[in-house]
Amino acid sequence: MQDFNVQDSIKGIWDKLQGWLDTIILGLPNFLLAILVFIFFIFIAKYIGKVFDKLFRKSIKQDSIRQMAVKVIKAIVILIGFFIALGLLNLDKVLTSVLGAAGVVGLAIGLALQGTLNNTFSGLILSFLPELQIGDWVETNGFAGAVIEINLRNIVIKQSDNNYVVIPNGKIIDEPFKNYTSTPRSRVFVNCGVGYSSDLEMVRDLTIKVIEDLFPQRGNEEVELMFQEFGDSSINYVLRFWTDVSKNRDILIAQNKAIIAIKKAYDAKGINIPFPIRTIDFTNKLTLNKAESSAKE
Repeated sequence: MQDFNVQDSIKGIWDKLQGWLDTIILGLPNFLLAILVFIFFIFIAKYIGKVFDKLFRKSIKQDSIRQMAVKVIKAIVILIGFFIALGLLNLDKVLTSVLGAAGVVGLAIGLALQGTLNNTFSGLILSFLPELQIGDWVETNGFAGAVIEINLRNIVIKQSDNNYVVIPNGKIIDEPFKNYTSTPRSRVFVNCGVGYSSDLEMVRDLTIKVIEDLFPQRGNEEVELMFQEFGDSSINYVLRFWTDVSKNRDILIAQNKAIIAIKKAYDAKGINIPFPIRTIDFTNKLTLNKAESSAKE
């Protein structure tokens, strides 16, 4: 058994400390440089964040999404500075380990929060989508209303009955939607029918004139009336014309005005708008008379 020597132990510890001190002294310039580089990237991240915040104010209406996008950009810049600082310290193995661990953790988080991340990234896409803005009247996923909020998880729609509908962003991206506000003009359809005794050419000319006076057409727009079918009690047609539309209610208002104006014009000209009539014909009068006689007896 080897005897314990205090002097040798102290000398060994001193040698270790001296070796560490030499390493620190030799690596001090790189260490200071790494700190300066990291601090520099922190200031760069703040500056870049301000620049992107000003740019995003023009394209992103929602403050929450704009702030989140700026934070993500700043985090990426700081992360780049952190990796450069590790490289200056010759910590390549540590850097490799950090990247590997980050990849594993990122994969696990991605699998666990797949739906949430999908809605988050969809929210970022929607924030840059010019076809969908706050205040637009849209129809999607079986709901229609005004968009009052777009955040990182969902959009909120206020329906015409004053109820709110919350739709996940992923469904908005995956499903088609109709935006009534994106185009200032829209085509309106009205279906009607006239009696078989009516002069169809006169009906067509009169109806088109009434609608043109009520809804002036612009440019290449025109009022169109097309007869479609011989119905049970009327010859049916579809009327198409253009008007200003920013939400679905504008279409209903235009249809209401058109129907009132058409009815007044038809009444003035004696044009009949027939409705279905069911006639019951009792052909066996003899049987009925016998039944009445038996009842009297």
